[in-house]
Amino acid sequence: MNRELKRVSIVVLLMFVALMTSTSIIQVFQADNLQADARNTRAVIEAYSAKRGPILVEGEAVALSKPIDDMYKFIRVYTDGQLYAPATGYYTIGQGSTGIENALNAELTGTANSQFFEKLNSIITGQIPQGAAVELTLDRVAQQAAWDALGDLQGAVIVTEPKTGRILAMVSKPSFDPNELAVHKTSTIIENYDALIADPADPLYNRAIAGNLNPPGSVFKLVVASAAFQSGKFTPDSQFPNPASFTLPGSTAVIYNSGRGTCGDGATVSIADAVRLSCNIPMAELGIALGSRAILDEAEKYGFNKELQVPLDVTPSTYEYTTDKAQVALSAFGQGSDRATPLQMAMVTAGIANGGTVMKPNLVDSILSPDLRVLDSFSPEVYSDAISPTTARQLTEIMVSGVENGAASNARIDGVSVAGKTGTAENGPDDPYTLWFTGFAPANNPEFAITVLIENGGGMGQEGYGNLLAAPIAKQVLEAVLNK
Repeated sequence: MNRELKRVSIVVLLMFVALMTSTSIIQVFQADNLQADARNTRAVIEAYSAKRGPILVEGEAVALSKPIDDMYKFIRVYTDGQLYAPATGYYTIGQGSTGIENALNAELTGTANSQFFEKLNSIITGQIPQGAAVELTLDRVAQQAAWDALGDLQGAVIVTEPKTGRILAMVSKPSFDPNELAVHKTSTIIENYDALIADPADPLYNRAIAGNLNPPGSVFKLVVASAAFQSGKFTPDSQFPNPASFTLPGSTAVIYNSGRGTCGDGATVSIADAVRLSCNIPMAELGIALGSRAILDEAEKYGFNKELQVPLDVTPSTYEYTTDKAQVALSAFGQGSDRATPLQMAMVTAGIANGGTVMKPNLVDSILSPDLRVLDSFSPEVYSDAISPTTARQLTEIMVSGVENGAASNARIDGVSVAGKTGTAENGPDDPYTLWFTGFAPANNPEFAITVLIENGGGMGQEGYGNLLAAPIAKQVLEAVLNK
């Protein structure tokens, strides 16, 4: 073979290898992404023509596909649509999808790589293709109790299992009805979608894990206390000056405790009492003593500033490093640039409840084939060891005191030891407060961790506070799940 023919043969061989490689990548490794692309019209019609798998809660469908006499063959139906919308999301023509419908679209349509043989079998047998079922971790009692307790307030409630990270309740209000977006008439879908987008209350936001994040206020004091005790330089009994007002370093700005008085009667106050009574000034002093780096490091162990999927995308909560002592002081009681989701604060609380080990939150228990074989199942996964067991015990004792005789007293449950922390966060000089509660029960053997968020001041502007509105909601939900 002459030299020119060899060169041509090598070029042809390389082109063939390149073609095979690119085809394999497209058909195998990029198959799920191509199927999920909303621009792929053929894939959308094909997906609707298959029987999309149900989304289940305790074995009962909260989203399922029913036969319909049109080109799409099946229509998506949501039972208790508003109740479960933050978890299920919606699946619609032209406007994409959200929630589990989006995160596990390939599994629900039966097009995931893991379901290759099921899809092949349906082709060979001529059966209608079916997607896999997704069993959520949600508990019906917890979800309904959280929905009822939040009432007409704007906010969110999330309940988790500290030892596993399973999400037992995820409620966000105002909610929406996914059925309004599941119809097959495009003009109706657009009309309903535009109305939801135009709603100033943002019902499409899942406030439990995303949306416009709120300052955490005093619930962030748990993170700062964690950093203090973990440093080895401070204990719950460490004392700080106890003035009624405090001028921020390098500034003329003055901060106060919630009642405009001192934190208790003494000239000094302990960290334990500062957290129990939810006082701002001693926590600001502690934040300055610790420095922003120590707080940042601890916050990130709990999950701040980190990407997370549950498998829904979670908006990262934020704590920003700063050398400005005034900003450090503000951040130490959850103000300044601090922002958090209810899920993030539930991770903090659940980590304390679990002896310092934060478990990765998860919303999916299992994925089941149409013949009910388990294709994938949830296993508890450690997210981080945020604090030592000793620090966890110290914080638990402080939080129990906060409920028994502190700033979280409205979370008390007769016969049950509850650990809790309230928060009341400022948003601007004239803006309504953001109200919080985070805690767990029973404190001596934690089964449930809960975080309550109330936006827009709970309708009370700057008159509402965490213990008045958020703590009773937590109490009502905890009572429901503890009495199952």
